[in-house]
Amino acid sequence: MSARSPTCERLCSGIMATSVEDLCSPLLWRGVVAEFLGTMFLVLIGCGSCLSHDSADWANYTPTIVQISFTFGLAVATIVLCIGHVSGGHVNPAVTISLLAARKISLIRGIAFVVAQCGGALCGSGILMGITPNELKGTLGLTTLNPTVTVEQGFGVEFLITFLLVLTVFACCDAKRTDLMGSSPLAIGFAVTLCHLFAIKYTGASMNPARTFGPAVLSGLWKHHWLYWCGPIFGGITAAVVYETTFASNASLKKIKNFFLTSKYNSPSAYAEVKTNESIDCKEKLHLRHLEEATV
Repeated sequence: MSARSPTCERLCSGIMATSVEDLCSPLLWRGVVAEFLGTMFLVLIGCGSCLSHDSADWANYTPTIVQISFTFGLAVATIVLCIGHVSGGHVNPAVTISLLAARKISLIRGIAFVVAQCGGALCGSGILMGITPNELKGTLGLTTLNPTVTVEQGFGVEFLITFLLVLTVFACCDAKRTDLMGSSPLAIGFAVTLCHLFAIKYTGASMNPARTFGPAVLSGLWKHHWLYWCGPIFGGITAAVVYETTFASNASLKKIKNFFLTSKYNSPSAYAEVKTNESIDCKEKLHLRHLEEATV
């Protein structure tokens, strides 16, 4: 059995240490509750906007693509504004896993958030089922693949729309950017709206595995369900890597190397060390200047 490389050992030990620290923090559990409630309301309100019926009591009510798109977009913007300061307002396993891949959150936080999101989605679907008359429930707003769209095409659509969503999230959360204006939650909500306007007719525009998971459990419909996990997760991870290594305000070749090889890629101590070294260099330069002046 071959031994692990020193780099691999440092990387794993750094991740595990951060996870243990996070597990003992009450902030983690506040975030778990926030993600549960946020995803619950997203699924309840968003999927609720998808229900339709052709009975006279509901006046042959059928929601439009624009209505569904703006409902999901506004719901995401509102929820992110409410819980963003607590958990980051992920409400989406694809977003959480993308942030985990970029090492912006710990492993234990990523796992806890995904579990909370799936639980919240299931709870939201349950509430929607409970408050909706039996003849109107349908599939509880479950996303399904258009019969004329192949599985490969559906995967591509979910990959691309989640790529754009996660790219927007990372752009809004780039702390080193000085050009960001306006509301980040609203920008993320607009990204969700835009992707829905495009993709509803293809796949239902999930871009959120939890949003599809909740209705799938209660409706018992699992056809092509894997697509709504793999497409968004791979699209999100790709967007995270692309932004962090190419589009981030501090992107550089050194950052690309650190992204893949350094365990403390996003650690505040790493930045503190750089600042300390810079301050030492400044002191040395100042000392040399004083020596030169004294010699003259």
